[in-house]
Amino acid sequence: MSKIFISCALPYANGPCHLGHLRSTYIPADIYARCNRMQGNEVLFVCATDEHGTPIAVQAENEGKKPIEIAKRYHDMIVEDVKSCDITLDSFTRTTDKLHYEISQNFFLNLYNKGLIYEHTIEQLYCENCHKFLPDRYVEGTCPVCGAEGARGDHCESCGRHLEPTELKEPQCLTCGHTPVIKTSKQYFYKLSNFEDDIEEYIENNKKLPSNVRNYALNWLKEGLDDWIMTRDMKWGIPVPLKDAEGKVIYVWGEAFLGYISSAAQWSRKTGKPWEDYWNDTAIHFIGKDIIYHHALFWPALLSGYGCKLPDNIFAGEFLSLEGKKMSTSKNWVIWVSDFVRDFDSDLLRYYLTINAPLNKDTDFSWDDFQRRVNDELADVLGNFLHRTFTFTHKFFDGKVPEYKNPSQEDIEFEKLIKQLPETEKDYINDFKFREGLVEVFKVAKAANKYFNDQEPWKAIKENPQKAANTVYLCDQLAKSFATLTKPYIPKTADKIAKIVNITDNDTWDKATEYLPIGHEINKPKPLFQKIEDSTIKAEKEKLYKNLEKSTDNGEKKMSEKISIDYFDKVEIRIGQIKEAEKIEKSNKLLKLQVNVGDKTLQIVAGLAKRYSPEELIDKKVTVLVNLEPAKLFGVESQGMLLASGESAALLVPEEPVNVGEEIQ
Repeated sequence: MSKIFISCALPYANGPCHLGHLRSTYIPADIYARCNRMQGNEVLFVCATDEHGTPIAVQAENEGKKPIEIAKRYHDMIVEDVKSCDITLDSFTRTTDKLHYEISQNFFLNLYNKGLIYEHTIEQLYCENCHKFLPDRYVEGTCPVCGAEGARGDHCESCGRHLEPTELKEPQCLTCGHTPVIKTSKQYFYKLSNFEDDIEEYIENNKKLPSNVRNYALNWLKEGLDDWIMTRDMKWGIPVPLKDAEGKVIYVWGEAFLGYISSAAQWSRKTGKPWEDYWNDTAIHFIGKDIIYHHALFWPALLSGYGCKLPDNIFAGEFLSLEGKKMSTSKNWVIWVSDFVRDFDSDLLRYYLTINAPLNKDTDFSWDDFQRRVNDELADVLGNFLHRTFTFTHKFFDGKVPEYKNPSQEDIEFEKLIKQLPETEKDYINDFKFREGLVEVFKVAKAANKYFNDQEPWKAIKENPQKAANTVYLCDQLAKSFATLTKPYIPKTADKIAKIVNITDNDTWDKATEYLPIGHEINKPKPLFQKIEDSTIKAEKEKLYKNLEKSTDNGEKKMSEKISIDYFDKVEIRIGQIKEAEKIEKSNKLLKLQVNVGDKTLQIVAGLAKRYSPEELIDKKVTVLVNLEPAKLFGVESQGMLLASGESAALLVPEEPVNVGEEIQ
């Protein structure tokens, strides 16, 4: 028996949960936790809301409230969202809890006293009217790359570029609207560079890490690790526990990780069980792919500095889009968990988000596809098999499991599937292949429907009663097995199956291999799944697009905003080829490129460093906007723009052979 520490990425407490959160993190973590508990392993499954940082502070100022009020509001919403989807967390706390403050400050002091945190002076934007420095989201201005207004100090929503506050043109303090000035500020940095070799060894030798995590981390390591800023000049956050650090707080990424530990520590105080036993046996993080860098590089380096065991595995779910478009909370192009579970059973959501694609691939939520899978798979395959089985048990065998003897070859082959399924599915889940495990359940359910049809028990009951009895006997056994094997995925449905089968223990994996005794009474069947009508899906899609229209009416840029052909004619886009690429000093995001566009070579600064290493960009053909007004980023002139897909920074490259300098018409 193992002890397993499982954590979910901390949801940020400035909004409720949407479907993307569930798909990448909470549902897969819950599947894994449930299955391991059912195998007899001891599981400590923890999470917390991340409640510090500038977005919450800015929202509080805008609403005239205290940051803790904003955090509490959304913490309560997130708790309800998680509960509504049957996520079986053992501890769900907050990073504003007193214990978290204590753990975070002690952790910081430990690293500081070891000489791993040091002082360093940097340039920052400062508002002379508010008398404060302006961390990323406290400042807005014009994007230096695309010229869009309203770009934040960390990100431009229009072109998807990552930014630094000092890069913005015409910056303004978000609080008062005044133009800030550049001042120097003393901050504290962690010696991340000291741990480069240790982290590389950890990533290279940890064969459990999935490929998307390993490859992403190794690409970063090729460029070397820069020391990491650990503090911010602001009031909202955990104060830096040093005498000369008044007005400074620990950067969110310097303390949010410790939410895993503080949540576990609170659980220990309640139960008397040491959380360390679980961490030291097996520790697994479930995160979204947007925070791989933090969890695969920075977090292990912090733990190494402190002297802790590193996580055994970091499982990163890829992104979920919506109706073929990137989700956007600002544009209201999103489905909130609370809205979904108000209209549909949460098991349907758990099923769809799991079956739709492996977690290591991006996938899309489509209302039409959701309807198809619920109707054609849950209702017509699993629901149909179970209903037929239970109905025939009552119709021909008085609701009791019939006698099984003299099995045919078809019976023997079908029984093999029943006996193999628990071990096969368990292996898939233990290997983090959640979709494959669920697919296996449905393969057997489809095979069961075929077996039932081929045996024709409605005919055999008259011509060969034992053949009919064998058919119903085996189908009753598979139904009983499904009551256990579907529990990690669709727990409420699994319990309904168990109630009809008339068993009370469907929480132990080995029970799936135990057969019902002959004569065991089966309760009367009830429909497990209702088909979703076309009118229901039509209404959901109309509601989704109506929400989008509301957001654009409130001043958001419309996704399909029209421009004239004359305006577009001014844009010159060519095929270019990257000839040189290098990292820009002190930037984790930007690369300086020399791009041949035919009649000239342009120097372009691009935010590609988190996706591509400089080496893998050399000689790559790319799509380039060549007549863009030059702008400076990090003090380096950029003379054009590479076309890439938003925040993921995936380059748009030609599929067919093309010539360098060729203009795109």
